[in-house]
Amino acid sequence: MTRCFSFIAAQNSCYRWSFKRAGLKSSTTDLGDGTIMHCWIPKKHNPSKPTLLLIHGFGANAMWQFNGVIPHFIPKFNVYVPDLLFFGESYTTRAERSESFQAQCVMSVMEAQNVTRMDVFGLSYGGFVAYSMAAQFRERVGRVGLGCAGVCLEEKDAESMEVLKVTTVEEVVSVLLPQTPEKARELVRWSFYKRPPSMPSWFLWDFIEVS
Repeated sequence: MTRCFSFIAAQNSCYRWSFKRAGLKSSTTDLGDGTIMHCWIPKKHNPSKPTLLLIHGFGANAMWQFNGVIPHFIPKFNVYVPDLLFFGESYTTRAERSESFQAQCVMSVMEAQNVTRMDVFGLSYGGFVAYSMAAQFRERVGRVGLGCAGVCLEEKDAESMEVLKVTTVEEVVSVLLPQTPEKARELVRWSFYKRPPSMPSWFLWDFIEVS
């Protein structure tokens, strides 16, 4: 769908400016085997400050989920904000899809930046990746914070809650990665307590195609 103006592209530009203004820069790391990881890193790593790794959940990219908190962390931490594989500018041609592989790739990025010790915060799906990082790299991960991530949720717990009922992976993908405005609205219905008053189709198409 061709349009003269993209709200999402404009918002991405604003976020990029905001991240750079806060003291971060864009960095891309080739991990080999067809895997490319993008990460926002400090313009200058300060060895006297601890390192904080922020891992986003499902969404367009890391900028959309962490833009509002970056200025609060920058004064006290060396902040690193990666795009997980298949989000933003990170991708792989490998068949791996697990949070364990995501965790390994994020750690490889940190190693490429010569960071050997870090605290980690993971939001939603990023919480599963953060948990996996802590389990795999105990000597490198310090404190771990999880937001909206049911890493200890068991099947019996899900059965007692009113959650999205799906039977196949395809159904999950169709909701979490919507390809139509109707599916995007369904995702909002499941994930927002106070839903936006209006979600015009042109805006949702813009988000789907650009993000």
